[in-house]
Amino acid sequence: RVQLVESGGGSAQAGGSLRLSCAASDYTVSTSCMAWFRQVPGKEREGVALIGHRGDRTVADSVKGRFTISRESAKNTLYLEMTSLNPEDTAVYYCAAAGLCSGGSLLPDSRFAYWGQGTQVTVSS
Repeated sequence: RVQLVESGGGSAQAGGSLRLSCAASDYTVSTSCMAWFRQVPGKEREGVALIGHRGDRTVADSVKGRFTISRESAKNTLYLEMTSLNPEDTAVYYCAAAGLCSGGSLLPDSRFAYWGQGTQVTVSS
């Protein structure tokens, strides 16, 4: 069965960096629509970054210039490189997989069939 397992979350100081990973089983990351979402308690889940099945990418305006989504075929893994972190980035981060999509825009979470368990990111000022 499909499994997505996130790792790399933790604590960081404002201005610091973290890299999240999402390792997939029984699912091919390199040719699929993949995304990162985040959620703060009491708020809706928010799309952060997306990479389309052909490799085109987009990120949310709130993280533009700071976060980068990428993937590695050999490891069947999705990444989210996060730099210049600020306390507003504190959330549980989830990776998600859909079949095919263009990477030209973020998609609602309802489009994604598979989800990881989430990894906590906490940024202190």
